Amino acid sequence: MVQKQVFQAWFGDVHVTQVSALWGMEEFKNSDTNHLGIALPKGKLRFYRRDTDGHLEFVGENMIDHTPKDETIRVYTGNAFDVVGERKRSNYHVDSNQHWMDETFEIRLRNHKKEAVDIRAVEHLYRWTNWKITEQSGEFQKKDAQTIEFPVTIAPNGEQVVSYTVHYSW
Repeated sequence: MVQKQVFQAWFGDVHVTQVSALWGMEEFKNSDTNHLGIALPKGKLRFYRRDTDGHLEFVGENMIDHTPKDETIRVYTGNAFDVVGERKRSNYHVDSNQHWMDETFEIRLRNHKKEAVDIRAVEHLYRWTNWKITEQSGEFQKKDAQTIEFPVTIAPNGEQVVSYTVHYSW
């Protein structure tokens, strides 16, 4: 089965510096190529991987809902202790008379593992429905009307900074 461990950085509505562990997520497609491709019943999934000695080690578990074939399954398996993030608002400017606001964030992601990790830095643009990213350190994906996601790969024992400025208008 092609299974990918992805870490997700989500800091909620926090504007001061916050250091936290990231969510560990296991992700795979319920498809024939992954030796599945059948409707999966609601229940508990447990994840294991082989350690350096070849023994199975428990990675995590969680519940899934009924899942049809050919759908992607993302399962939260716990917080990572060796992948951390820090988010801070570095700039803020509002002009109420002109009906606009600019806000800049910096997200520092650190990987203390011996292998590279994939991280999705998820940001919720909740202040107003009219927004535009005016500056960003890397590519992002718009997930819905108020959510963007920065996919990041961090080298072993590495750090990467994601920054962006959002312009709101009303």
